[in-house]
Amino acid sequence: MPVKVVGVRFKKAGKVYYFDPIDIPLAPGDHVVVETTRGVEYGEVVVGPREVPEDEVVAPLKQVIRKATPEDDQLVQANKEKEKKAFQVALEKIAAHGLPMKLIGVEQTFDGNKIIFYFTADGRIDFRELVKDLAAVFRTRIELRQIGVRDEAKMIGGLGCCGRELCCASWLADFAPVSIRMAKEQNLSLNPTKISGICGRLMCCLKYENDVYEEAKEGYPEVGTQVVAPEGEGKIVSINIFRKTVSVELQESKAIREYTLDQLKIKQCRGECHCDCPARQD
Repeated sequence: MPVKVVGVRFKKAGKVYYFDPIDIPLAPGDHVVVETTRGVEYGEVVVGPREVPEDEVVAPLKQVIRKATPEDDQLVQANKEKEKKAFQVALEKIAAHGLPMKLIGVEQTFDGNKIIFYFTADGRIDFRELVKDLAAVFRTRIELRQIGVRDEAKMIGGLGCCGRELCCASWLADFAPVSIRMAKEQNLSLNPTKISGICGRLMCCLKYENDVYEEAKEGYPEVGTQVVAPEGEGKIVSINIFRKTVSVELQESKAIREYTLDQLKIKQCRGECHCDCPARQD
């Protein structure tokens, strides 16, 4: 049974959460106040009222409390000013305690019941005394949350090697797993400085075209396959899906030549050559 929802985002490039709009007229761009698991929050409608399958909704579906008022907007701006001051105070307290941690950001909940401090560190940090000091200053609930380097880049932002704003900071809501195999599939340089983002991890954009590469290579023999070329026997050392060719290292001359698939014949290996090609038949 379809459920009527609106999609609300609380941070730039953050996840979109569904809420029940009840009878409130809402459109993308409107700001709303909603009830969440961590209290009352202020967010922006990014998906207008629509019906979605019930299995796409996380139960129980919470309701939109109200469309944001000018007073709500002013409160958000006041909270942002408080966050700036809290950041400076936390920096001083961290230095006073000599803790090996890097403060990344501060977030105050809309209702002011909690202040969250985000930080990075190489290992576990005993910050109990720091929490006590911060609670004494701000007189509210304090939470210190350790994040990874990818989340740090998402919060701080910056420019990638492409010259554009980081994907994670501008639109990418979730981090997808990225592996070095994806760089190999796309024939990219395996130099870490060329395939790593400013966070020091493999660039998220390696994932974008990976499915296309894998699909394009489905009709090609695997690298290492023994073949018979017009100039003699050899093995495939690379595949170029754009030119629709493969490069073959010839067995006798060790020269590398480029051929189309119709110029090659797969050699049915029976184990005499002690190779590890996919065509081997033991």
